Amino acid sequence: MDQHSLGASFANRARPASRFGANISFLDLVQGIGLLAVILLGCLVMTVASPVFATTRNLENVLQSATIIAVVAIGQTFVILVAGIDLSVASVLVLSSVLSVGLVEFNGWSPGLAILAALGTGALFGLANGLAVTKLRIPALIATLATMSIGRGLAYIFSGGQNIAPVPDIFVDLQDARILGVPAVIVLTLALAAIAQFVLSRTRFGRSVYATGGNALAARLAGIRTDRVIIATYVISGLMAGIAGLLITARFEAGAATAAQGMELAVIAAVVIGGVSLFGGEGNMGGMLLGVLLLGLVQNAVNLLDVPPNYDSVVSGLVIAAAAALDVYRRSYLEAGLRRRVIAAKEAKAEKPK
Repeated sequence: MDQHSLGASFANRARPASRFGANISFLDLVQGIGLLAVILLGCLVMTVASPVFATTRNLENVLQSATIIAVVAIGQTFVILVAGIDLSVASVLVLSSVLSVGLVEFNGWSPGLAILAALGTGALFGLANGLAVTKLRIPALIATLATMSIGRGLAYIFSGGQNIAPVPDIFVDLQDARILGVPAVIVLTLALAAIAQFVLSRTRFGRSVYATGGNALAARLAGIRTDRVIIATYVISGLMAGIAGLLITARFEAGAATAAQGMELAVIAAVVIGGVSLFGGEGNMGGMLLGVLLLGLVQNAVNLLDVPPNYDSVVSGLVIAAAAALDVYRRSYLEAGLRRRVIAAKEAKAEKPK
């Protein structure tokens, strides 16, 4: 058996559960419906508990706040799909934010050039993470923890530890813009998620991402350049964090040097709640968006119910732990059981006399 045939054999055995069979797709559908049901139930409870919750202003505020986490989560989804992790996203976000304003305010750059520099910086951080993980073989947790510290430190050095204002008019216009009555930042976020889902589901690169996360060895034997795939996912993550930095600049109308403390954990929680497996190879953007929305509603509920800030951290930690436990349970028990049923059904069909 040649190398590619061997790789294909391994790949068939280790394909992601979301592609294993109709029953697994049904499980993904049930999970999505379950998330949606929890969101609707939570909205109903909060409508009764707080007269402010169901107002247009509050719901729009929830969605606009969620857009920032959602854009970062798009990039994080790519990384987690290849069984990686990116802890540097919040630091890259604030560095992008202060550069997009500070390069104009302090250095006289044009707003367009400053924005390109901010996005390029995000992509460079992603490239550094990808190279550290693939070429230096540094564990992703350690590599991105290092760039997290570097990015936040550079943001503080450049800004002097202070938010930078005023912002160029382009950021004010972005925050105020509406498309068919919907805030433009929400439309932009949905467009980015749609593009990302198209890439994952309809392109060769997307199939390589799932294959690499499902079984990197099998993917390599099948001819996929897994190192390049992993590097590309980290670059995407850095770029998405850079875009989120521009969105948070528009929202706060300042280069937000002190923002996004702990956001990397919220992003990971939202992605996992949305059904993207921490083990890699499973998940999609639709589920991720539901996870982001659920987490945004939880944070909004905490604020509206006047829960003390310290308890807010406890709630966030419990949500993260529950999401990770659910992922392990789903992968270890539910999907394994469904696989056995699918295999048993195929064997029974094969043995059935014609």
